[in-house]
Amino acid sequence: VGAPHPLQRAGVAALNLPQSYYQELIEKYNKNRMRLVNILNEAGFQCHPPEGAYYIMTDITDFGFPDDMTFAHWLVKEIGVGGVPGSSFYSRPNLGKTKFRFMFSIADQVLTEAGERLMKIKTKI
Repeated sequence: VGAPHPLQRAGVAALNLPQSYYQELIEKYNKNRMRLVNILNEAGFQCHPPEGAYYIMTDITDFGFPDDMTFAHWLVKEIGVGGVPGSSFYSRPNLGKTKFRFMFSIADQVLTEAGERLMKIKTKI
């Protein structure tokens, strides 16, 4: 079984991009990472900057929800922000029931809007 042709062509295109593209991408992700960490901490989440991922795993214990799935549904319905329940990353889901993941590989405008919405958590809980 070989690699799909479109994927091979995409790989060639990526390898031919100028180094400046990747430098700008690194800078954007670093900026977004710290913006989101600050937003999440200010909104009441417990989190730390990741060292090599485009997402942030947070702890939602302080919000008082019974589990991450309940929190996920509430967050979308009441705040208008989505994320990924942490239990989906564990072979024993119960171990991740206080975790919730947000990504920061998004447009600046989307991150700004999400940040404004996340600040409303304190008034809703």
